[in-house]
Amino acid sequence: MIAFYALAVVLIASAIFTVTQKSPVYSVVGLLVNFITLAALYFTLDAEFLGVIQIVVYSGAILMLFVFVIALLSSGIGPFSEGPNRLPRIALPALLATLASFGFLAFGLLHAPLAPIPAHASASTLGAVGNANVFGSVGDFGVALFTVQLLPFEVTAFVLMVAVIGVVLIAGDAAPQQTLGTHPAKRRARERESIVKVLK
Repeated sequence: MIAFYALAVVLIASAIFTVTQKSPVYSVVGLLVNFITLAALYFTLDAEFLGVIQIVVYSGAILMLFVFVIALLSSGIGPFSEGPNRLPRIALPALLATLASFGFLAFGLLHAPLAPIPAHASASTLGAVGNANVFGSVGDFGVALFTVQLLPFEVTAFVLMVAVIGVVLIAGDAAPQQTLGTHPAKRRARERESIVKVLK
C-alpha cells in the first residue's frame, strides 16, 4: 500500500504540473512522468500487459505525437499564411477513392462471407497472472481488440493519422519570421504590421 500511495501522489503532482506550465515542452515532460508513473501503478496491480502498453503506446507513440505537434506548430514566431485552397483539387480523387473502397468491401463480403468468431474464454474468467484466456491476459485482450472492439480500434488509428496529417499541412508552408529586434518599439511595430497583414 505504501507504493500505491507514493505513486498516487506522484501521479497527481505530475498531472497538476502538466496543466499548469506555460511552456508546452515542460508540459510534455510532466506528461511523460505521469505516463511512466501510471505504468508503474499498473505493475503494482499485477497488470503487466497494461503497464507495458502504457509505456510503449503512450510514453512512446502518443507522447512523440505531442512533441511533433509542438515542433511543427512553431508557436510564438508569428501568424501563418493561409496558403492556397487545396480542397477543390482533392474532392474528386477523395470521392473516387471512397467509392472504390466501398466497392472492394462489397465485393469481398459477397464472395467471401465472414466466418463466425471463434469461441474464446469469457473476459470475466479469473486466474493467475500470465495464464492464457484469463482476464487481462494477452490472448484475451487480443481477441477482444480484433473482434468485438475492432471498429473503435480502427477509428482511433484513423483519427490519430488525420491529426498528424492536419498538423503537417498547417505548418508545412509556414516559414519562421526573422528574429525581432530587442527594442520594445521595434517589436511593437513589427507586431502591428503582422496583425494588419492578417486582418487584410
